[in-house]
Amino acid sequence: MKLFSIQLIAIIALFAFAPGPGKNTPADGDITVPKGFKASVAVESLGTNRHITVNSNGDIYVKLDKLKDGKGIIVLRDTNKDGKFEITKSFGNFKGTGIAIKNGYLYASSDDEVFRYKLNTNNEVADPDNPEKIVTGLVNKGQHASKSITLDNAGNIYVNIGAPANACQVADRTAGSPGQDPCPILQTAGGIWQFKANQLNQSYAQGTRYATGLRNVVGLDWNTQVNQLYAMQHGRDQLNVMKPDIYNNEESAELPAEEFFLIKKGGDYGWPYCYYDPVQKKKVLGPEYGGDGKKQDRCAGKEQPIYAFPAHWAPNAVLFYTGKMFPARYRNGAFIAFHGSWNRAPLPQAGYCVVFVPFKNGRPSGNYEMFANGFTGKESIKGAHEAKYRPCGLAQGPDGALYISDDKAGRIWKITY
Repeated sequence: MKLFSIQLIAIIALFAFAPGPGKNTPADGDITVPKGFKASVAVESLGTNRHITVNSNGDIYVKLDKLKDGKGIIVLRDTNKDGKFEITKSFGNFKGTGIAIKNGYLYASSDDEVFRYKLNTNNEVADPDNPEKIVTGLVNKGQHASKSITLDNAGNIYVNIGAPANACQVADRTAGSPGQDPCPILQTAGGIWQFKANQLNQSYAQGTRYATGLRNVVGLDWNTQVNQLYAMQHGRDQLNVMKPDIYNNEESAELPAEEFFLIKKGGDYGWPYCYYDPVQKKKVLGPEYGGDGKKQDRCAGKEQPIYAFPAHWAPNAVLFYTGKMFPARYRNGAFIAFHGSWNRAPLPQAGYCVVFVPFKNGRPSGNYEMFANGFTGKESIKGAHEAKYRPCGLAQGPDGALYISDDKAGRIWKITY
């Protein structure tokens, strides 16, 4: 593993400086975007903005991770068309992450339930105080508790149920503690569950475990061009803490990759037994299960990522762009929002950006490009607490504009071309 560092540095440098379509230029709102684009601040200091969605009338619906005046969903509208959005309504007495609009309903999740609200003829939530409950009783044990959602075109809703563990050890995040084998967490978490979008009061048991072996998926989206589910996984932590005789600090900072998956029904993506090594370009066995940093064993048969990003960037949103405002090369490609790392020491923390991945026929067709950057407010930070902003959610407006939410300072940007 010690020979790993030189080769990895070269690869990470290639990732870090992957070129976009043009040089990034300073923009309104303290961030940079590619030449020809403009970033404007839609709203300031709103709250703990997680995921967002934009209605066909241009209203922005924001899901909050902490209640604001007792409410967890905020509706924003640019009432005088000056580019600044104002709060027009707030409702929902639950905090959480997931929010989406589909077929005349607003869907939103808490950390253990999923609700929906009927939209009326004015394209607004008809009865904000009385949502319909779609799913109840989802696993919520604190760690990786947020429930991201997306919907397909066949009446199904997909819910991430993150694993309440790092690597399914007997004693979580404890050096020397072995991994549980088989991992009991996988029966109720560590995957994506499918439910009916139009069926009320579904229990956890009524859902279908659509995919397993996923530690925590905060960013997921349905790609309407190819009718497939895609997700970004938060990779595991602390390889050097678990096995310092195998991994040094720098290697642990750069392993494992953050994996971008095309999710197949019934697919097993490897957690907690496996992680993806971007240098060896394969899944290897985790140290808690007898791995030495090279051994594959059972991991050889697990589903592979369609793209691998640098470690610990913390992907929190995926959006397939279908608008016509941006140049044609962006059509059906993926935007990914990275929340930023906390555990890349002794290297500088990284992530804190929005990237673009071009796609063709449902697969990445080129390297990722830096799209929006500068969210940290400084060139280098030692911890997440130093970051000025942390990207979290993405949404597309009816005009094709891209919206980016931040859950630290509470800002939302609108990106236009």
